[in-house]
Amino acid sequence: MGPLISCDDLLVTSSPQPPTEPTEPSAHSGHAHDGHGHSSGHSHSHGHGPAAPVSKHLRKVIAAVLIPFAVAVFVGMAVLWPGGTPGHERTGVGFDRQTQQAKVVSLENVDCKSVNAAQVPAAGGASAPSGGGARAAQTGECKKATVEIGSGPDKGRTFVEIVQPGAPRQLADGQEVVVAYAPDAPRDLQYSVIDVNRKLPLAVLAGIFALAVVLVGRMRGLFALIALVVSFGVLTLFILPAILQGSNPLVVAVVGASAIMLIALYMCHGLTARTSVAVLGTLVSLLLIGLLGSVFIDWAFLSGNTDDNTGLIHGLYPDIDMSGLLLAGIIIGSLGVLDDVTVTQTSAVWELHQADPSMGPRSLYRAAIRIGRDHIASVVNTLVLAYAGAALPLLLLFSIANSSMGSVANSELVAVEIVRTLVGSIGLVASVPVTTALAALVVSADRPESPVTAPASGPVRGRGRRRKR
Repeated sequence: MGPLISCDDLLVTSSPQPPTEPTEPSAHSGHAHDGHGHSSGHSHSHGHGPAAPVSKHLRKVIAAVLIPFAVAVFVGMAVLWPGGTPGHERTGVGFDRQTQQAKVVSLENVDCKSVNAAQVPAAGGASAPSGGGARAAQTGECKKATVEIGSGPDKGRTFVEIVQPGAPRQLADGQEVVVAYAPDAPRDLQYSVIDVNRKLPLAVLAGIFALAVVLVGRMRGLFALIALVVSFGVLTLFILPAILQGSNPLVVAVVGASAIMLIALYMCHGLTARTSVAVLGTLVSLLLIGLLGSVFIDWAFLSGNTDDNTGLIHGLYPDIDMSGLLLAGIIIGSLGVLDDVTVTQTSAVWELHQADPSMGPRSLYRAAIRIGRDHIASVVNTLVLAYAGAALPLLLLFSIANSSMGSVANSELVAVEIVRTLVGSIGLVASVPVTTALAALVVSADRPESPVTAPASGPVRGRGRRRKR
Protein backbone atom coordinates (compact mmCIF):
# COMPACT_ATOMS: atom_id res chain seq x y z
CA MET A 1 0.00 0.00 0.00
CA GLY A 2 3.06 2.26 -0.09
CA PRO A 3 2.25 3.95 -3.40
CA LEU A 4 -1.20 4.85 -2.12
CA ILE A 5 0.21 6.60 0.89
CA SER A 6 2.52 8.61 -1.36
CA CYS A 7 -0.54 10.50 -2.63
CA ASP A 8 -0.54 12.35 0.66
CA ASP A 9 3.17 12.10 1.21
CA LEU A 10 3.66 15.41 2.95
CA LEU A 11 0.59 14.91 5.09
CA VAL A 12 1.06 11.31 6.14
CA THR A 13 4.66 11.25 7.19
CA SER A 14 4.92 14.34 9.40
CA SER A 15 4.17 13.44 12.98
CA PRO A 16 4.56 14.89 16.48
CA GLN A 17 5.59 11.46 17.74
CA PRO A 18 9.25 10.73 18.61
CA PRO A 19 11.23 9.46 15.62
CA THR A 20 10.74 5.82 16.43
CA GLU A 21 8.59 5.28 13.32
CA PRO A 22 10.55 4.83 10.07
CA THR A 23 8.67 7.53 8.15
CA GLU A 24 9.38 10.42 10.46
CA PRO A 25 13.05 11.35 9.91
CA SER A 26 12.61 11.91 6.19
CA ALA A 27 9.33 13.73 6.67
CA HIS A 28 10.78 16.15 9.21
CA SER A 29 14.03 16.76 7.40
CA GLY A 30 12.51 19.70 5.59
CA HIS A 31 11.69 21.32 8.96
CA ALA A 32 14.99 20.75 10.74
CA HIS A 33 15.55 24.46 11.34
CA ASP A 34 12.38 24.57 13.46
CA GLY A 35 13.88 22.11 15.90
CA HIS A 36 16.66 24.58 16.64
CA GLY A 37 14.53 27.69 16.46
CA HIS A 38 11.99 26.73 19.12
CA SER A 39 12.89 27.32 22.75
CA SER A 40 11.09 24.25 24.05
CA GLY A 41 10.12 20.82 22.88
CA HIS A 42 6.51 21.50 23.85
CA SER A 43 6.13 24.41 21.48
CA HIS A 44 7.93 22.43 18.80
CA SER A 45 5.39 19.63 19.07
CA HIS A 46 2.57 22.10 18.65
CA GLY A 47 4.23 23.65 15.66
CA HIS A 48 4.47 20.39 13.75
CA GLY A 49 1.43 18.62 15.14
CA PRO A 50 -1.07 19.83 12.51
CA ALA A 51 0.85 18.13 9.71
CA ALA A 52 0.32 14.76 11.38
CA PRO A 53 -2.83 12.73 10.82
CA VAL A 54 -3.61 12.24 14.52
CA SER A 55 -2.07 10.53 17.51
CA LYS A 56 -1.65 6.78 17.62
CA HIS A 57 -4.59 6.41 19.99
CA LEU A 58 -6.96 8.25 17.68
CA ARG A 59 -5.72 6.34 14.68
CA LYS A 60 -6.60 3.16 16.53
CA VAL A 61 -10.08 4.52 17.28
CA ILE A 62 -10.64 5.45 13.61
CA ALA A 63 -9.36 2.05 12.51
CA ALA A 64 -11.69 0.35 15.02
CA VAL A 65 -14.62 2.06 13.28
CA LEU A 66 -13.57 1.83 9.65
CA ILE A 67 -12.00 -1.64 9.50
CA PRO A 68 -15.20 -3.46 10.58
CA PHE A 69 -17.14 -1.28 8.14
CA ALA A 70 -14.75 -2.14 5.29
CA VAL A 71 -14.89 -5.84 6.18
CA ALA A 72 -18.71 -5.72 6.21
CA VAL A 73 -18.74 -4.02 2.80
CA PHE A 74 -16.51 -6.56 1.11
CA VAL A 75 -18.24 -9.48 2.81
CA GLY A 76 -21.49 -8.05 1.49
CA MET A 77 -20.01 -7.90 -2.00
CA ALA A 78 -18.92 -11.53 -1.72
CA VAL A 79 -22.39 -12.62 -0.58
CA LEU A 80 -24.24 -10.61 -3.23
CA TRP A 81 -21.75 -11.22 -6.04
CA PRO A 82 -23.86 -12.13 -9.09
CA GLY A 83 -21.35 -14.04 -11.19
CA GLY A 84 -22.43 -12.37 -14.42
CA THR A 85 -25.48 -10.84 -16.05
CA PRO A 86 -28.40 -13.31 -16.28
CA GLY A 87 -29.31 -14.33 -19.78
CA HIS A 88 -32.65 -13.73 -21.48
CA GLU A 89 -34.28 -14.15 -24.86
CA ARG A 90 -33.71 -11.01 -26.91
CA THR A 91 -36.80 -9.02 -27.78
CA GLY A 92 -35.27 -6.93 -30.56
CA VAL A 93 -36.66 -3.76 -28.95
CA GLY A 94 -34.61 -0.69 -28.05
CA PHE A 95 -31.17 -1.58 -26.70
CA ASP A 96 -32.15 -5.25 -26.49
CA ARG A 97 -31.07 -5.97 -30.05
CA GLN A 98 -28.26 -7.90 -31.64
CA THR A 99 -25.87 -5.43 -33.21
CA GLN A 100 -22.83 -5.64 -35.46
CA GLN A 101 -20.25 -3.22 -36.79
CA ALA A 102 -20.47 -2.22 -40.45
CA LYS A 103 -19.24 0.32 -42.98
CA VAL A 104 -20.85 2.28 -45.80
CA VAL A 105 -18.92 1.15 -48.89
CA SER A 106 -20.82 3.13 -51.54
CA LEU A 107 -23.42 5.88 -51.71
CA GLU A 108 -25.47 7.06 -54.69
CA ASN A 109 -28.33 9.49 -55.23
CA VAL A 110 -31.59 7.97 -56.43
CA ASP A 111 -35.14 9.16 -57.02
CA CYS A 112 -37.20 8.43 -53.89
CA LYS A 113 -40.18 7.41 -56.02
CA SER A 114 -38.13 4.77 -57.86
CA VAL A 115 -37.25 3.02 -54.58
CA ASN A 116 -40.70 3.50 -53.02
CA ALA A 117 -39.11 5.46 -50.16
CA ALA A 118 -42.42 6.18 -48.44
CA GLN A 119 -42.65 2.51 -47.51
CA VAL A 120 -39.01 2.12 -46.45
CA PRO A 121 -38.03 2.87 -42.83
CA ALA A 122 -35.56 5.73 -42.53
CA ALA A 123 -31.96 5.03 -41.56
CA GLY A 124 -31.37 5.14 -37.84
CA GLY A 125 -34.58 3.41 -36.87
CA ALA A 126 -36.92 6.36 -37.52
CA SER A 127 -40.42 5.49 -38.59
CA ALA A 128 -41.51 5.86 -42.18
CA PRO A 129 -42.90 9.27 -43.11
CA SER A 130 -46.62 9.80 -43.32
CA GLY A 131 -48.93 12.44 -44.81
CA GLY A 132 -47.04 15.38 -46.32
CA GLY A 133 -43.73 13.81 -45.35
CA ALA A 134 -44.52 10.70 -47.37
CA ARG A 135 -45.42 12.75 -50.45
CA ALA A 136 -42.18 14.71 -50.13
CA ALA A 137 -40.20 11.49 -49.80
CA GLN A 138 -41.80 10.09 -52.95
CA THR A 139 -40.76 13.09 -55.04
CA GLY A 140 -37.41 14.01 -53.42
CA GLU A 141 -33.89 12.68 -53.90
CA CYS A 142 -32.88 9.83 -51.61
CA LYS A 143 -29.53 8.20 -50.97
CA LYS A 144 -28.92 4.54 -51.63
CA ALA A 145 -26.19 3.26 -49.30
CA THR A 146 -24.49 -0.09 -49.71
CA VAL A 147 -23.39 -1.27 -46.27
CA GLU A 148 -20.87 -4.07 -45.59
CA ILE A 149 -21.05 -6.06 -42.35
CA GLY A 150 -17.70 -5.93 -40.54
CA SER A 151 -18.27 -8.30 -37.63
CA GLY A 152 -20.23 -11.41 -36.66
CA PRO A 153 -21.05 -14.54 -38.62
CA ASP A 154 -22.16 -12.55 -41.69
CA LYS A 155 -18.94 -10.55 -41.96
CA GLY A 156 -18.45 -9.38 -45.55
CA ARG A 157 -22.14 -9.53 -46.43
CA THR A 158 -23.67 -6.36 -47.92
CA PHE A 159 -27.15 -4.89 -47.83
CA VAL A 160 -28.83 -1.75 -49.12
CA GLU A 161 -30.10 1.06 -46.90
CA ILE A 162 -32.30 3.85 -48.25
CA VAL A 163 -31.78 7.22 -46.58
CA GLN A 164 -34.65 9.66 -47.05
CA PRO A 165 -33.95 13.39 -47.48
CA GLY A 166 -35.69 14.28 -44.21
CA ALA A 167 -34.01 11.58 -42.11
CA PRO A 168 -32.38 12.94 -38.93
CA ARG A 169 -29.20 10.98 -39.61
CA GLN A 170 -27.54 11.12 -43.02
CA LEU A 171 -24.87 8.63 -44.10
CA ALA A 172 -21.55 9.34 -45.79
CA ASP A 173 -19.35 7.17 -47.98
CA GLY A 174 -16.81 5.25 -45.87
CA GLN A 175 -18.65 5.96 -42.62
CA GLU A 176 -18.49 3.41 -39.80
CA VAL A 177 -21.98 2.46 -38.61
CA VAL A 178 -23.78 0.15 -36.19
CA VAL A 179 -26.41 -2.18 -37.62
CA ALA A 180 -29.18 -4.16 -35.94
CA TYR A 181 -29.66 -7.83 -36.76
CA ALA A 182 -33.12 -9.40 -36.80
CA PRO A 183 -32.63 -13.14 -37.45
CA ASP A 184 -36.35 -13.86 -37.83
CA ALA A 185 -36.89 -11.25 -40.56
CA PRO A 186 -36.68 -11.96 -44.32
CA ARG A 187 -33.08 -12.09 -45.53
CA ASP A 188 -33.21 -8.71 -47.28
CA LEU A 189 -34.54 -7.03 -44.12
CA GLN A 190 -32.39 -8.72 -41.50
CA TYR A 191 -29.94 -5.83 -41.20
CA SER A 192 -30.62 -2.10 -40.80
CA VAL A 193 -28.51 0.87 -39.81
CA ILE A 194 -29.41 2.12 -36.33
CA ASP A 195 -26.49 4.40 -35.43
CA VAL A 196 -23.03 5.63 -36.39
CA ASN A 197 -19.83 4.31 -34.86
CA ARG A 198 -18.46 6.96 -32.46
CA LYS A 199 -15.77 4.86 -30.79
CA LEU A 200 -12.80 6.72 -32.28
CA PRO A 201 -13.80 10.29 -31.28
CA LEU A 202 -14.90 9.07 -27.85
CA ALA A 203 -11.59 7.25 -27.37
CA VAL A 204 -9.62 10.34 -28.43
CA LEU A 205 -11.61 12.53 -26.03
CA ALA A 206 -11.03 10.03 -23.20
CA GLY A 207 -7.31 10.07 -23.99
CA ILE A 208 -7.20 13.87 -23.85
CA PHE A 209 -9.05 13.78 -20.52
CA ALA A 210 -6.63 11.21 -19.07
CA LEU A 211 -3.62 13.16 -20.31
CA ALA A 212 -4.92 16.41 -18.80
CA VAL A 213 -5.60 14.73 -15.45
CA VAL A 214 -2.11 13.20 -15.29
CA LEU A 215 -0.32 16.37 -16.45
CA VAL A 216 -2.05 18.53 -13.85
CA GLY A 217 -2.59 16.01 -11.06
CA ARG A 218 0.61 13.98 -11.60
CA MET A 219 0.63 10.94 -9.30
CA ARG A 220 -2.67 11.89 -7.70
CA GLY A 221 -4.18 12.29 -11.14
CA LEU A 222 -2.91 8.84 -12.12
CA PHE A 223 -4.39 7.27 -9.00
CA ALA A 224 -7.64 9.15 -9.64
CA LEU A 225 -7.84 7.56 -13.10
CA ILE A 226 -7.15 4.12 -11.61
CA ALA A 227 -9.87 4.73 -9.02
CA LEU A 228 -12.24 5.75 -11.82
CA VAL A 229 -11.60 2.47 -13.63
CA VAL A 230 -12.13 0.52 -10.41
CA SER A 231 -15.38 2.40 -9.71
CA PHE A 232 -16.65 1.64 -13.20
CA GLY A 233 -15.67 -2.00 -12.68
CA VAL A 234 -17.66 -2.21 -9.42
CA LEU A 235 -20.64 -0.65 -11.20
CA THR A 236 -20.59 -2.96 -14.25
CA LEU A 237 -19.37 -6.18 -12.64
CA PHE A 238 -21.22 -6.03 -9.33
CA ILE A 239 -24.00 -3.45 -9.00
CA LEU A 240 -25.77 -3.87 -12.33
CA PRO A 241 -25.62 -7.69 -12.58
CA ALA A 242 -26.59 -8.09 -8.90
CA ILE A 243 -29.71 -5.97 -9.43
CA LEU A 244 -30.59 -7.97 -12.55
CA GLN A 245 -30.16 -11.19 -10.55
CA GLY A 246 -32.98 -10.03 -8.27
CA SER A 247 -31.03 -8.72 -5.26
CA ASN A 248 -32.50 -5.76 -3.39
CA PRO A 249 -31.41 -2.66 -5.36
CA LEU A 250 -31.05 -0.54 -2.21
CA VAL A 251 -28.79 -3.06 -0.46
CA VAL A 252 -26.72 -3.56 -3.61
CA ALA A 253 -26.37 0.21 -4.10
CA VAL A 254 -25.31 0.82 -0.50
CA VAL A 255 -22.73 -1.98 -0.59
CA GLY A 256 -21.44 -1.05 -4.03
CA ALA A 257 -21.31 2.69 -3.30
CA SER A 258 -19.48 2.02 -0.04
CA ALA A 259 -16.92 -0.12 -1.85
CA ILE A 260 -16.41 2.59 -4.49
CA MET A 261 -16.07 5.21 -1.73
CA LEU A 262 -13.44 3.24 0.20
CA ILE A 263 -11.37 2.34 -2.84
CA ALA A 264 -11.55 5.74 -4.53
CA LEU A 265 -10.93 7.92 -1.48
CA TYR A 266 -8.04 5.92 -0.06
CA MET A 267 -6.47 5.39 -3.46
CA CYS A 268 -6.64 9.08 -4.37
CA HIS A 269 -5.91 10.66 -0.99
CA GLY A 270 -3.83 8.08 0.87
CA LEU A 271 -4.27 6.08 4.05
CA THR A 272 -4.51 9.11 6.32
CA ALA A 273 -6.71 10.20 9.17
CA ARG A 274 -8.13 13.06 7.14
CA THR A 275 -9.22 10.59 4.44
CA SER A 276 -10.81 8.42 7.11
CA VAL A 277 -12.78 11.39 8.42
CA ALA A 278 -13.95 12.13 4.85
CA VAL A 279 -15.05 8.49 4.55
CA LEU A 280 -17.06 8.74 7.76
CA GLY A 281 -18.68 11.99 6.66
CA THR A 282 -19.57 10.51 3.29
CA LEU A 283 -21.02 7.40 4.92
CA VAL A 284 -23.27 9.40 7.25
CA SER A 285 -24.50 11.52 4.33
CA LEU A 286 -25.20 8.45 2.17
CA LEU A 287 -27.26 6.93 4.96
CA LEU A 288 -29.26 10.15 5.22
CA ILE A 289 -29.81 10.20 1.44
CA GLY A 290 -30.95 6.57 1.51
CA LEU A 291 -33.41 7.24 4.35
CA LEU A 292 -34.88 10.40 2.80
CA GLY A 293 -35.05 8.84 -0.65
CA SER A 294 -36.88 5.78 0.64
CA VAL A 295 -39.42 7.91 2.55
CA PHE A 296 -40.21 10.33 -0.26
CA ILE A 297 -40.23 7.76 -3.08
CA ASP A 298 -42.89 5.83 -1.16
CA TRP A 299 -44.77 8.96 -0.11
CA ALA A 300 -44.87 10.39 -3.64
CA PHE A 301 -45.83 6.98 -5.12
CA LEU A 302 -42.94 7.02 -7.58
CA SER A 303 -42.86 3.72 -9.45
CA GLY A 304 -39.51 4.30 -11.17
CA ASN A 305 -41.03 3.06 -14.44
CA THR A 306 -41.19 6.34 -16.35
CA ASP A 307 -39.84 5.80 -19.88
CA ASP A 308 -39.23 3.22 -22.59
CA ASN A 309 -35.93 2.06 -21.09
CA THR A 310 -37.29 1.42 -17.60
CA GLY A 311 -40.37 -0.17 -19.16
CA LEU A 312 -38.14 -2.52 -21.16
CA ILE A 313 -36.16 -3.43 -18.02
CA HIS A 314 -39.36 -4.18 -16.14
CA GLY A 315 -40.64 -6.26 -19.06
CA LEU A 316 -37.44 -8.32 -19.28
CA TYR A 317 -36.93 -8.68 -15.51
CA PRO A 318 -40.34 -8.25 -13.82
CA ASP A 319 -38.94 -9.21 -10.40
CA ILE A 320 -36.80 -6.04 -10.21
CA ASP A 321 -38.10 -3.49 -7.71
CA MET A 322 -38.22 -0.40 -9.94
CA SER A 323 -38.71 2.05 -7.08
CA GLY A 324 -35.72 0.45 -5.35
CA LEU A 325 -33.79 0.88 -8.58
CA LEU A 326 -34.68 4.57 -8.54
CA LEU A 327 -33.39 4.89 -4.97
CA ALA A 328 -30.19 3.05 -5.90
CA GLY A 329 -29.64 5.55 -8.70
CA ILE A 330 -30.05 8.46 -6.29
CA ILE A 331 -27.46 7.02 -3.90
CA ILE A 332 -24.89 6.25 -6.60
CA GLY A 333 -25.47 9.57 -8.35
CA SER A 334 -24.90 11.52 -5.12
CA LEU A 335 -21.70 9.68 -4.21
CA GLY A 336 -19.37 11.50 -6.60
CA VAL A 337 -20.35 14.98 -5.43
CA LEU A 338 -20.32 13.87 -1.78
CA ASP A 339 -16.70 12.74 -2.12
CA ASP A 340 -15.74 16.17 -3.36
CA VAL A 341 -17.50 18.01 -0.53
CA THR A 342 -16.28 15.80 2.32
CA VAL A 343 -12.65 15.71 1.16
CA THR A 344 -12.64 19.49 0.69
CA GLN A 345 -14.10 20.14 4.14
CA THR A 346 -11.71 17.74 5.86
CA SER A 347 -8.71 19.31 4.13
CA ALA A 348 -9.94 22.79 5.07
CA VAL A 349 -10.07 21.84 8.77
CA TRP A 350 -6.60 20.30 8.66
CA GLU A 351 -5.09 23.32 6.91
CA LEU A 352 -6.76 25.75 9.33
CA HIS A 353 -5.37 23.77 12.25
CA GLN A 354 -1.93 23.77 10.69
CA ALA A 355 -2.09 27.55 10.19
CA ASP A 356 -3.16 28.12 13.81
CA PRO A 357 -2.56 25.11 16.10
CA SER A 358 -4.08 27.00 19.05
CA MET A 359 -7.57 26.84 17.51
CA GLY A 360 -9.95 24.58 19.41
CA PRO A 361 -12.65 22.40 17.85
CA ARG A 362 -15.30 25.13 18.14
CA SER A 363 -13.13 27.74 16.41
CA LEU A 364 -12.07 25.27 13.74
CA TYR A 365 -15.69 24.36 13.06
CA ARG A 366 -16.77 27.99 12.75
CA ALA A 367 -13.93 28.83 10.37
CA ALA A 368 -14.34 25.72 8.22
CA ILE A 369 -18.12 25.93 8.02
CA ARG A 370 -17.79 29.35 6.36
CA ILE A 371 -15.75 27.67 3.63
CA GLY A 372 -18.34 24.92 3.43
CA ARG A 373 -21.20 27.36 2.94
CA ASP A 374 -19.55 28.82 -0.16
CA HIS A 375 -18.78 25.36 -1.48
CA ILE A 376 -22.24 23.93 -0.91
CA ALA A 377 -23.94 26.90 -2.56
CA SER A 378 -22.08 26.31 -5.81
CA VAL A 379 -22.37 22.51 -5.66
CA VAL A 380 -26.15 22.52 -5.13
CA ASN A 381 -26.59 24.96 -7.99
CA THR A 382 -24.42 22.74 -10.19
CA LEU A 383 -26.44 19.65 -9.27
CA VAL A 384 -29.78 21.30 -10.05
CA LEU A 385 -28.54 22.68 -13.37
CA ALA A 386 -27.08 19.29 -14.31
CA TYR A 387 -30.42 17.56 -13.82
CA ALA A 388 -32.26 20.40 -15.60
CA GLY A 389 -29.88 20.14 -18.55
CA ALA A 390 -30.39 16.38 -18.78
CA ALA A 391 -34.18 16.84 -18.76
CA LEU A 392 -34.19 19.85 -21.12
CA PRO A 393 -35.99 18.09 -24.03
CA LEU A 394 -38.70 16.97 -21.62
CA LEU A 395 -39.07 20.48 -20.21
CA LEU A 396 -39.36 21.82 -23.77
CA LEU A 397 -42.24 19.43 -24.44
CA PHE A 398 -44.08 20.68 -21.36
CA SER A 399 -43.42 24.27 -22.46
CA ILE A 400 -44.85 23.53 -25.92
CA ALA A 401 -47.96 22.04 -24.32
CA ASN A 402 -48.42 25.23 -22.25
CA SER A 403 -48.58 23.17 -19.07
CA SER A 404 -48.54 24.97 -15.72
CA MET A 405 -45.58 24.56 -13.37
CA GLY A 406 -47.80 22.62 -10.97
CA SER A 407 -48.84 20.16 -13.67
CA VAL A 408 -45.25 19.74 -14.83
CA ALA A 409 -43.95 19.10 -11.31
CA ASN A 410 -46.78 16.66 -10.56
CA SER A 411 -46.02 14.37 -13.52
CA GLU A 412 -43.94 11.36 -12.51
CA LEU A 413 -41.28 12.08 -15.14
CA VAL A 414 -40.48 15.43 -13.52
CA ALA A 415 -41.31 14.40 -9.94
CA VAL A 416 -38.63 11.72 -10.15
CA GLU A 417 -36.02 14.34 -11.06
CA ILE A 418 -37.26 16.70 -8.34
CA VAL A 419 -36.97 14.01 -5.66
CA ARG A 420 -33.60 12.91 -7.02
CA THR A 421 -32.26 16.49 -6.99
CA LEU A 422 -33.64 17.56 -3.63
CA VAL A 423 -32.75 14.38 -1.74
CA GLY A 424 -29.22 14.48 -3.13
CA SER A 425 -28.92 18.18 -2.31
CA ILE A 426 -30.09 17.64 1.28
CA GLY A 427 -27.42 14.98 1.66
CA LEU A 428 -24.81 17.36 0.28
CA VAL A 429 -25.87 20.16 2.61
CA ALA A 430 -25.81 17.81 5.60
CA SER A 431 -22.36 16.49 4.69
CA VAL A 432 -20.77 19.90 5.31
CA PRO A 433 -21.55 20.31 9.04
CA VAL A 434 -21.21 16.58 9.72
CA THR A 435 -17.79 16.24 8.11
CA THR A 436 -16.57 19.58 9.47
CA ALA A 437 -17.56 18.63 13.02
CA LEU A 438 -15.89 15.22 12.75
CA ALA A 439 -12.70 16.71 11.32
CA ALA A 440 -12.56 19.47 13.95
CA LEU A 441 -12.99 16.97 16.78
CA VAL A 442 -10.42 14.54 15.40
CA VAL A 443 -7.68 17.02 14.56
CA SER A 444 -8.14 18.89 17.86
CA ALA A 445 -7.88 15.67 19.83
CA ASP A 446 -4.27 15.20 18.73
CA ARG A 447 -2.29 16.37 21.76
CA PRO A 448 1.48 16.81 22.14
CA GLU A 449 3.47 14.94 24.75
CA SER A 450 3.45 16.16 28.33
CA PRO A 451 5.87 18.97 29.33
CA VAL A 452 7.92 16.46 31.35
CA THR A 453 8.77 14.22 28.44
CA ALA A 454 8.63 16.71 25.61
CA PRO A 455 11.92 18.56 26.31
CA ALA A 456 13.81 15.28 26.44
CA SER A 457 12.50 14.36 23.02
CA GLY A 458 13.58 17.67 21.48
CA PRO A 459 17.34 17.03 21.31
CA VAL A 460 16.77 13.48 20.15
CA ARG A 461 14.69 14.76 17.25
CA GLY A 462 17.28 17.35 16.41
CA ARG A 463 20.12 14.79 16.40
CA GLY A 464 17.97 12.51 14.27
CA ARG A 465 17.67 15.22 11.64
CA ARG A 466 21.40 15.96 11.68
CA ARG A 467 22.16 12.29 11.19
CA LYS A 468 19.71 12.21 8.30
CA ARG A 469 21.55 15.02 6.62
